[in-house]
Amino acid sequence: MNLFDFTDGREGYYGEYGGTFLPEILHTTIEELKLEFRKAKEDPAFWQEFLQLMQSYSGRPTPVSYLENLSKKLGGAQIYVKREDLNHTGSHKINNVMGQGLLVKRMGKTRIIAETGAGQHGYATATMGARFGFDTKIYMGAHDVARQRPNVFWMENMGAEVVAVTDGQQTLKDAINECLRDWVTNMDNTHYVLGTACGPHPFPEMVSWFQSIIGKEARQQMLDNAGGLPDRIFACVGGGSNAMGLFQGFLDDEAVELVGCEAGGLGEGKGNHASRLAYKDASVGVAQGMKTYFLQNDDGNMLETHSVAAGLDYIGVNPVLVHLWEKERVRFEAVTDDEVTEALKMAMLTEGIIPALESAHGFAQAIKEAATMKPSERVLINMSGRGDKDIFTIADALGDEHWKRFIAQKADEYKAEKEG
Repeated sequence: MNLFDFTDGREGYYGEYGGTFLPEILHTTIEELKLEFRKAKEDPAFWQEFLQLMQSYSGRPTPVSYLENLSKKLGGAQIYVKREDLNHTGSHKINNVMGQGLLVKRMGKTRIIAETGAGQHGYATATMGARFGFDTKIYMGAHDVARQRPNVFWMENMGAEVVAVTDGQQTLKDAINECLRDWVTNMDNTHYVLGTACGPHPFPEMVSWFQSIIGKEARQQMLDNAGGLPDRIFACVGGGSNAMGLFQGFLDDEAVELVGCEAGGLGEGKGNHASRLAYKDASVGVAQGMKTYFLQNDDGNMLETHSVAAGLDYIGVNPVLVHLWEKERVRFEAVTDDEVTEALKMAMLTEGIIPALESAHGFAQAIKEAATMKPSERVLINMSGRGDKDIFTIADALGDEHWKRFIAQKADEYKAEKEG
């Protein structure tokens, strides 16, 4: 299935979704990006340069691991995990940013900006900026800055300026808005390294293309190491980049079911979650450069969202995934915060792995479904990131008393030092 063959003449659209909805002032900049991306995509040497960079710098290919203990505990399907957490910087985000970094070099620009929610994209972008010598600014909602402080620390120490956005809900959507404002002001020397497969064309296609390295590797690894393709694949979906990355390796395998796992938060009810499609609370609209499903009211104003995972509380969803959902090629499920916490504990205790809270949404849904499947069947989960960045949120969710005492002690020591 070639998702990006725009034979109907509507470049950048996937069915009714996608497009390029931007201020006229950005027209020249976005056309330059489209042209450079097309040239790179048609140049086999560019993809080889990208692969070599990812192998030497990020440690690809990442493995597919068989979770034998968890599979035995559940007594159902055999569970495999694509280990994107083993990338440099700890998530799949590095795939996209290093690819875009190569494009920035081609375009001769010297400054990059990015938005980030969970901080993994910001961390990866700061890494890329340091690697290629770009001036780097990261916009992050003030609420996310507070709950993702470890990633903010690394961004700043890699030379990036981190701007805490205090508008709106102070989360990912607000960071994206600030990035777009910056881009309009500084487009001559600046590239916007959008972190997920959303926004105006060509970003959904471009980010998906760089992330397709996940699915290409995973399909061959399942054939080589598991003896066959998975029956079901699970990936968390905020904007949708890690899901698009994995799903692309299996789109033509009709027997492989693709499952997107959204943030069910506190459960159904507007404002309690960030589930656009599974809870059916979203409607079609145009915002942040694209036409897709958004969590919005009848007047088109965006609703507040909630998720224990900072990277999943986005108001919209990738337009390609919406198209695949309407064609019934992708199924969407909502996973609650409580289900995520239980799945995270199970993964840690049975396998010694620590999924990011975002990735744990995929684990939770896979655990639920794998238990009802046959031992001869296989499931594959995309572990899009590791949970180091979530230590404060995870410790709070688990009610870890040792961690609480440690934090209180450090706070007292800091206060005493300041007063002394």
